[in-house]
Amino acid sequence: MSIQRSRFAGEKILIADDEEVIVNLAGLLLKKYGFEVFSANNGEQCLLMVAEHQPALVLLDYMMPVINGLDALKQIRSQYPDTYVVMFTGKGNEEVAVELMKAGAADYLRKPFVNRSLKDRIDAVLSVRQVEIKNRELLKERELLQSEIQQWNSKLEQRVREKSSQLEQAHKEIIQSEKLATLGHISAGMVHEIRNPLNSINLFAQIVLSAEGLDEENQGYLYQITQEVERIDEILIQLLASSSGNVKKISRVNLADILNKVLDDYQTRIDKQKIELNLNLGCQVPSIQADSLEVEKIFTNLIGNALFEMPAGGILTISLQADAEKLSVTVADTGPGIPHENISRIFDPFFTTKEKGTGFGLSVVLQVVKSCGGKIHVDSSPGAGACFSIELPLFPDSVH
Repeated sequence: MSIQRSRFAGEKILIADDEEVIVNLAGLLLKKYGFEVFSANNGEQCLLMVAEHQPALVLLDYMMPVINGLDALKQIRSQYPDTYVVMFTGKGNEEVAVELMKAGAADYLRKPFVNRSLKDRIDAVLSVRQVEIKNRELLKERELLQSEIQQWNSKLEQRVREKSSQLEQAHKEIIQSEKLATLGHISAGMVHEIRNPLNSINLFAQIVLSAEGLDEENQGYLYQITQEVERIDEILIQLLASSSGNVKKISRVNLADILNKVLDDYQTRIDKQKIELNLNLGCQVPSIQADSLEVEKIFTNLIGNALFEMPAGGILTISLQADAEKLSVTVADTGPGIPHENISRIFDPFFTTKEKGTGFGLSVVLQVVKSCGGKIHVDSSPGAGACFSIELPLFPDSVH
C-alpha cells in the first residue's frame, strides 16, 4: 500500500529527540510523506539546527538533555515565530499539556504515536501555520497600507493648507488691487481740483511773505504755511502715483542699474546712520520690460523704509537673483520689525505708523509690482527686522 504524500510536501521538519529509534522511524515516515527532514539529539543542538535551517515545524521531545524540551520550545517560539512546534511526551497528564500549550506548542503527541495520527496532526499544524502566517502578512500589508494612507492624508492636508494659504493670499491681493483701483479713480479727479486752490494759497502766502514791514513772528507763520502747502502737494503727487491709470513708459530696464542708482542717492544717509550694506547681485541679472521710473519707486520706498527703521545703525541686505522663470528681489533690515497686527495692513493706502508718514509708500510698491505681473511678500516679527520678497516674472523677450 502506497503512502500518500502530504499536501505540505517540501516543507522542512526538524526531529529533536534523544531516542535514536524515534528519530530514525519518524524521519523515515516524514521523508515518505515528502518532507525535508533534519534531526537533533539534544536541546542545544535543536536550537542550532532551527537557527540554521528555519524549519516550518519542530517535533520536539519534552524530556531532552542539555536544554530540556520546554525551555527549547520557549526559545523557538520567541526567536522564530514562523517555526511551529509539536511536542512529544511520555507524560499524559493534563497539567503537562496545559503547560506546553501555554509555552507556545501548536500540538502535542503522546508516545507511542501511530503513523497515521502523526501525518494528520502534522498536516493540521502546518495548515494552521499557513493560515496564521498569511494573516500576519495581511496584517503587515494592512499596516503598510494604513501608513501609506496616513502619509497621503498628511500630504493632502499639507496641500490643502498650502492651497488655502494661497487662496487667502490671493484674496488679500484682490482686495488690495480693488483698493488701489478705487483710489486711482478718486485720485485722478481729486488731484487737479485740490492743487489749483493749493497753488493759490501758496502764491498768496509768498506775496504776503515778501511784503515790507512784516514782523519776524508772522514771517514764521507764513513760512510754515508754505511748508505745509508743499507737504500737501507731495501727498497729492504720491496719491496720483498710486493710481493704476497713469501712462507708463515701457522699455527694457535693468534692475541692477536702477538699484545702484537708488543706493547712490541714499549713500550719504547710509554712511551717516552707519548702516552695513550687504549687496548680493546674481552674475547675470536679466532686463525686464517695465517703466524704469515705476521700478525705481520699489527700491526707493523699500530702502527708505528700511533706513527709517534703523536710525542708530543696522544691516541692510539686498539681493537680486534670477532663474529661468522669474527675477527675485529681497530687501531685508535688522530694525524692530512689524507688529503682527499690522502685517495685513502695511500695503493699504493711508496706513502708516510714522509720525509724518503719508501711508502711500508700500501701496505704491504693491501697485508697481502688480503692474509687472509680480508678487510681493513680507516676513517679519517684532525685534527680528523685516524682509520684503518680490518675484517678477520673466517673459520670453527678457534678455541678459
